[in-house]
Amino acid sequence: MLIDKSGNITLITQERATIAELVNRMNDMYNELQHDHIIFNLSSLDSIELNSIVEFLDLSNRHRNSNHSFVIVTEQIDFDLVPDELVVVPTLQEAYDIIEMEEIERDLGF
Repeated sequence: MLIDKSGNITLITQERATIAELVNRMNDMYNELQHDHIIFNLSSLDSIELNSIVEFLDLSNRHRNSNHSFVIVTEQIDFDLVPDELVVVPTLQEAYDIIEMEEIERDLGF
């Protein structure tokens, strides 16, 4: 797992760990990142099952409930099957765009 922090955005790139291990590590270190917007970059994975993406659900809900963005980047999933509570996009640029849009929405009180 590689962690790159830029301003109030933390980019976590999957390196070798399984998604379950990644979620467990994130839960362990959540206190350090709880005030940042989080992007999980899973682009290096060849395939991702829906049940693996759903592993992020509790973490995503907790983070989004504290008014911070939580975005997963992968092209290896059928986006129509992803639960509405998760934000999954195909590119890093779209992840940054989502964070920017959500910040504007929060500033406007939505």
